[in-house]
Amino acid sequence: MAHPPTTGAAGSPAAGALSGRRPAWREGVERARAAATTEPGRLRLIGAVLAALVVAFGAVTAWQVSDRRTAADAVAEHSQPLSAAAADIYRSLADADTTAASAFLAGGQEPAEVRHRYEADIDRASKLLVRAAATTDGSATAREEIRRINELLPVYTGLIESARANNRQGLPLGGAYLRYANDTMRARLLPAAGRLYQAETARLGEDYGEAKSWPWAAIGTGAVALAALGWAQRREFLRTNRVFNRGLLASTAASAVALLWLVAGHALARAGLDDSDRHGAQSLHVLNEARIGSLRARGDENLTLVARGAVVVDKGEDKGKDAYEVSYAERMADLVGEPGTGSGAAAGSGADRAASGSLLARARDLADDGEGRAPVDEAVTRLREWQERHKAARAADDAGNYKDARAKVIGGEGSTGESFDQVDKLLAKALAHEQREFARAADDGRGALTGLAVGAGVLAALGAVAALLGMGRRLAEYR
Repeated sequence: MAHPPTTGAAGSPAAGALSGRRPAWREGVERARAAATTEPGRLRLIGAVLAALVVAFGAVTAWQVSDRRTAADAVAEHSQPLSAAAADIYRSLADADTTAASAFLAGGQEPAEVRHRYEADIDRASKLLVRAAATTDGSATAREEIRRINELLPVYTGLIESARANNRQGLPLGGAYLRYANDTMRARLLPAAGRLYQAETARLGEDYGEAKSWPWAAIGTGAVALAALGWAQRREFLRTNRVFNRGLLASTAASAVALLWLVAGHALARAGLDDSDRHGAQSLHVLNEARIGSLRARGDENLTLVARGAVVVDKGEDKGKDAYEVSYAERMADLVGEPGTGSGAAAGSGADRAASGSLLARARDLADDGEGRAPVDEAVTRLREWQERHKAARAADDAGNYKDARAKVIGGEGSTGESFDQVDKLLAKALAHEQREFARAADDGRGALTGLAVGAGVLAALGAVAALLGMGRRLAEYR
């Protein structure tokens, strides 16, 4: 008696039937492989690959150009303004400290304009801190320094008010409060403001680097797409002896235009951004350092008279010397060098020339036109004048004529205060000019990328369609 075969066992007919079936993906691959052995199949495959390469070129170009345009926009609209604001916070704090010392030297009845300047500096620094806190993102260092400055600023202003109150009553304790306030400013507030400025300047450098980096992935994809189009046209010529395929020729032209636009546009953008960096951002950085240096020198000069030898250097070759006078000399050396140390390549002429490597010599080298160099040259002249007037004031003080020394420092015409005010105005003028130069060059740089991402996408789409039509025309010959 015959028995029906069992089901489900490994050797059963049912299992054998199931195991003999090929997966759908393998059948598809085999059909594609079989089709590729025919000329129509090869043409379809070539057309699909060409279209995919051209589309990939357009997509990568749009992506990389958009990234660089975003970075260029950040340079012009975000990171550089934040860097400038951080420098302005530092300058406002330094100016407030310098002005407070000047008010103290004036005696119990400080001039109203001096008091107004101090209050305006504190108010400006406070507003800039609020704005920086609202716009600074992605930098933990910047946020931490803003928090630290906000905590210390009320402490500093409280000390200044104590100094003023004691000074109005003629109490010597006012000088101690002022020195303590100055120590708070120099040892804690200004270093925090300096670190904030460094953090924002570093962010600016990162944005510059990203905006100027070459889009190698897009360029490489474009080169591969053009090479593939060239190979396809050569293959057709060798097989059919036909010189031109209009579709492939149009696709090649569209891809070539997109690639040339990409390279030329990015080269122009780099040139504009390089110009905005060297003759804008770098120049602004040096000028900000110079303006802050002049403020610090002025503060040292005032505090030399306030302290009257109470604060001395406790170590090094300057041990025992007045600490504020030593600091003043260092600041002036950074700005222009010692009198008579100028060189032919530096700012100014003759005795007014700044020493090579000094801040104002570097600022002049970075200025790319006469309008930028003129205020720097004039500032050098006024700084040299300041140095000579300072010598006269120190000579009077050393001779025991404190009132005459004070008049030479905080008096009107012919005082070091007059020289400082002129230097500050000239440096502000140079900063305003370089800020305009930065904005112009940065706008030129990012303007070179305008429309490139969209244009590359459109050209790629047209190129892909043209490639498919070109191969389709060949396929029609086999029908």
